[in-house]
Amino acid sequence: MKQPIRTTIQILSLAALAALCIYFLPRYNNPFKYHFEIGQPWGYGLVTAEYDFPIYKTETQLQKEYAHILKEYTPYFTLDTLAKQTNIYVVTAQDMERIQQTNCTHISIINNRISTPVPIDDIYTPKTAYQLLNKDVTSNLLYDSITSINLENNLRSSISLTHGIVQAGEKIIDTGEIVTAEKYQQLISLRHAMQEKNISQRQTIFSIIGGSICVILLLAIFYLYLRTYRGKLLDELRHILFFSILMAGIIVIAALVIRYAPTGFIYLVPFTWCPIITRVFYDSRTAIFVHLITIFIVSLAVPTPFLFLIIQFVAGVIAVISLRDMTQRAQLAQTAALILIFYITLYTAAAILLAGNTNDIDYKNYIYFAINAVLVICSYGLIFLFERCFGLTSNITLVELTNVNSNLMLSFAEKAPGTFQHSLQVSNLATEAAKRIGAKVLLVRTGALYHDIGKMSNPDYFIENQTGNNPLQSMTTAEAAKIIINHVEEGERIARKHHLPEVIVHFIRSHHGTSVTRYFYNTAVNAAISNGKTAADVHKEEYTYPGPKPSTKEAAILMMADAIEARSRTLKDLTEKSISDMVDQMIDTQVADGQFSETVLSFKDLEDIRTVFKQKLIEMNHHRISYPTIEDNN
Repeated sequence: MKQPIRTTIQILSLAALAALCIYFLPRYNNPFKYHFEIGQPWGYGLVTAEYDFPIYKTETQLQKEYAHILKEYTPYFTLDTLAKQTNIYVVTAQDMERIQQTNCTHISIINNRISTPVPIDDIYTPKTAYQLLNKDVTSNLLYDSITSINLENNLRSSISLTHGIVQAGEKIIDTGEIVTAEKYQQLISLRHAMQEKNISQRQTIFSIIGGSICVILLLAIFYLYLRTYRGKLLDELRHILFFSILMAGIIVIAALVIRYAPTGFIYLVPFTWCPIITRVFYDSRTAIFVHLITIFIVSLAVPTPFLFLIIQFVAGVIAVISLRDMTQRAQLAQTAALILIFYITLYTAAAILLAGNTNDIDYKNYIYFAINAVLVICSYGLIFLFERCFGLTSNITLVELTNVNSNLMLSFAEKAPGTFQHSLQVSNLATEAAKRIGAKVLLVRTGALYHDIGKMSNPDYFIENQTGNNPLQSMTTAEAAKIIINHVEEGERIARKHHLPEVIVHFIRSHHGTSVTRYFYNTAVNAAISNGKTAADVHKEEYTYPGPKPSTKEAAILMMADAIEARSRTLKDLTEKSISDMVDQMIDTQVADGQFSETVLSFKDLEDIRTVFKQKLIEMNHHRISYPTIEDNN
């Protein structure tokens, strides 16, 4: 895939993640998640006021006050001076009905901007006026809706909606207490206050924009981290998809819990899944970085971000430290126990720090922490799932692959016993070198065991498996070289048939890099020269391995260990000097040939590797004393 296309896909993946986060997190719609009834016991923990809020009156109280104050209300009418009669006051039947509904005793009549109160008894409808005067009459009073409504609104607004106030830190209700009418109204008022706070703080256009900017910046920082320090991870789309899906999963779960579950349920969300799963497949720094970005995004929506961040950050760090090299399932249980201890300790300490006492500690959260620890153990299943979906390799899988009693290893030992022993020796050499320079020991050990499995297809063509006859002697050098080189392709075929991880396949393909089968090439060149030709007449590509070159420290170590172990068997005089010279020559040749140009090996790494190889070869090939025989004097 071309770089511009790859970069575009990476950015789109992160953009999709950002959009998902923005959709779920910049707001939380239900900050008050309690359900309660008058006369029933309170089924939640201690509730205290985080801030001052007023106590709202009940609807019944407000209606009584409305009814009382509306006694002072008088509707306004305008006198029509052009009407036929002005000695009595006549309104329409509809307006009369409106007057009667107010229960007022007077109305106000406006004439020439002067308001005059008139008793209701002096007001007539056209019908009652006709009965009184015995002649046709028309209404001369027109309802003044603007003035009347303004007056009514002013009267209503003068009524206070609240009575009393709950101060910050004041206890409202505790577990088991009966919800009285008074407590009920306080809780209703708290819900109203929290909703108003939520609307004012979270649901405005500006807060949404601010939250969106925060999410985008956090994900941009994560992308810059990968590009700057883990650039190789961006070469393959699966890695960015892995991070996106893992982070999105945790964020969505957290968002749903924040929206629809009680407040304490946020501690059920296993945020440590992010650092645990990331650490299993990558490095500690990346695991902590992924964890930090995830909890920072979620903190935009939680009610108590400080408490949330400090607890989750420490838990994530503990998870990464305790799983530095995860090779056994039991390590997850130990990690879960440590996380539980730190959860409880940090929550208790932080709660005391914020409140200044122990009264605000919600002991139900301890149960949530325990359930969270169980969920941490369940991450083992997710590790397996991510491993299969994204072609990643965990240390647990590598440990399983190093089992020499597996079907593939047993078949390898049976068909190519000499190559199998060679692989074991290479594995020992490479392992010690990896320990010295801080490379992945388990990975290089596993890769060394499988690097030559391609020789299983034609074991008799390789000298370590021969008992006498060498079938290559009857072939041309080009044919013989092709068979030798072909063991790399055969190894890849066998590896894929048995579903070995891609990282192990890389060891198989790269353990010879693009080097030349020197024995056959030199033989061909000598033969060409003896026949009056030149070295240029020999097609070097026929004697060259297809590659690729090693791209990791571990693969480079294997290449060196493989070549040096094989060459050590050709030494006639196994002395410290001969071994030292051989090691230096082999490594210098590979370096000069550019076989390590795609790795990050330093000169110090190379010197350390040389030293380890020399020490191990001397130990493996030390001289043994000869046992004396018993002389027969007879």
